[in-house]
Amino acid sequence: MNDPSFDPVALFGMYMKATGVPSLAPAAAEDPVLQGKSLGLVHGSSWISLWADYFGRQLLPGVRLVSVGNQGVQLNFMTAHHKGEPCPPQTNIDLFVRYAQDLTDLWPIDALMVTCSTMNRAADAVKSAMRERNVPVVQIDEPMMERAVETGGRILVVATHGPTVKSTQALLQETADRLGKRVAFAGATVEEAFACLGRGAIAEHNEHIARAIRESRAKDKIDSVVLAQLSMTVFKLTYPDCRSEFGMDVLTSGETGFERVGAILRGQREA
Repeated sequence: MNDPSFDPVALFGMYMKATGVPSLAPAAAEDPVLQGKSLGLVHGSSWISLWADYFGRQLLPGVRLVSVGNQGVQLNFMTAHHKGEPCPPQTNIDLFVRYAQDLTDLWPIDALMVTCSTMNRAADAVKSAMRERNVPVVQIDEPMMERAVETGGRILVVATHGPTVKSTQALLQETADRLGKRVAFAGATVEEAFACLGRGAIAEHNEHIARAIRESRAKDKIDSVVLAQLSMTVFKLTYPDCRSEFGMDVLTSGETGFERVGAILRGQREA
């Protein structure tokens, strides 16, 4: 890179602090129930593993995080979306099943989470494959959708990546149907934020999302917000107290998803 402000030494140092290197020795867990537990993570692209490592370690300290995913998955569903074809493609869904099987073949996994919102359509197939292996599966958005539906009122669904929108809105409606609730929702897609993310402009990414929330609330009654992708969880680094800032809850899958996994690993609930 030719950017003089880019410090590769600092980059690699911070990256390794966030991820560490694989070790057979278990990390010390604050909660002894989590000691020695392993969580498999199936990603829609390899770059998102940093988000999973960061927020996973924040919320599940001591749990071993084992990830799989590659850019080809994301490029394939982006192409399908661009062509107006079914998204995600069935090839991606089949691959996610194989990914989950590979993880459990390679290492004893106590639970597995599908972290990609666009790929939430793969969750049922992954759950079916893992059922025979007795591995509970969480689709990262499901706990967030459940909380939003239980809150009630009008839900604003904010996405930054076009292919995610239909999958996320479908999951929200399915969740409401499963819980026997009526749901009303509005949508906002903020592609500019995704472009900022790709440039590493995280603060600018967060401001685009904040602006979309404020503009939507000015036009319509909004009772809660769901941020449709794991990558959007960085919004909370700028706005940790959304109720004070926006007058309502802003839910992220990076928080609610890992919290749900924690309850499963502690034996407090089933998947």
